[in-house]
Amino acid sequence: MNRGTTPDGVSGDEQVSRWVRNMFGDVAPRYDLLNHLLSFNIDKHWRKRTVKTVRDVLKRPDARVLDICCGTGDLMLALQAECATTVYGSDFCHPMLTVARRKSRGPLFESDALSLPVANASFDLLTVAFGLRNFADYRKGLREMLRVLRPGGTAAILEFTQPPNKAFASLYNFYSLNILPVLGGAISGSKDAYSYLPESVRKFPDAPNLAAVMREEGFEDVKFEYMTFGIVALHTGKVRSRPDR
Repeated sequence: MNRGTTPDGVSGDEQVSRWVRNMFGDVAPRYDLLNHLLSFNIDKHWRKRTVKTVRDVLKRPDARVLDICCGTGDLMLALQAECATTVYGSDFCHPMLTVARRKSRGPLFESDALSLPVANASFDLLTVAFGLRNFADYRKGLREMLRVLRPGGTAAILEFTQPPNKAFASLYNFYSLNILPVLGGAISGSKDAYSYLPESVRKFPDAPNLAAVMREEGFEDVKFEYMTFGIVALHTGKVRSRPDR
């Protein structure tokens, strides 16, 4: 498994983070449009399914919820619609947060998800949608999630993955590697971004391997489900409720 994302020609955690931050900054103005267009609007279903999966936490009147790598805020907004309390959002890309602030009045803060400026055991639910595969260090990111979650807390990770059906995977890979970069590059004005994004999926651990890494890093009751023929997977894991974690 790769340690973290590896854009072509970029090395070192600091350089990788800077490249990814700048890349998302370049596409921020048209990011929502492209998400809906390139996914044929199915991205809305993926977020709804995520919200449904964690609804038991969202309905608790004392729940503390954080959406990291919140981007332009679409998952944060979906969570807010069902949450009995406040949903916080964070991202390390300022232009993305600028878009999110236009859409939500929820509390947002600018931060790298590998080093969140929050105390240990601060949240009951932590979500991340299509952000984990862009981390410079996947395991470090999972450990940071564990740090900020309270005992008994839940992490929900929505991420692209390789479809388990080989025939469909070939079709999907053709679309993502040949059609998506052309369309995404033409509309966003950043060919590099929409060449990197599908390549980052190919290099990212598939769903069973990500589940295994979550268990290795300390998550318990790890589960995942495929969506849309397996191009996306939703992983959930819990923090041990006993204090001797």
